[in-house]
Amino acid sequence: MAHSTTLNDAIETVSSLPQQQQEMLLEICRHRLAAARREEIANAARKAKADFAQGKYKDQSADALIRELHQGIAEER
Repeated sequence: MAHSTTLNDAIETVSSLPQQQQEMLLEICRHRLAAARREEIANAARKAKADFAQGKYKDQSADALIRELHQGIAEER
């Protein structure tokens, strides 16, 4: 049977570590979160690129895109 750790259990475990190990763990977590976020961004970019290649987006200038974004924001208000 798999053991499920609660956030409180994890905090208590981390709190029992020496300060240096707590700091190392914090750095490891920061690096892993950053890597996961980079992967999310890369996946979104790959999807957007594929969608564009499939014609799901129209080719337009940056100025036109910015105008369209501003218009969409104004309509949401």
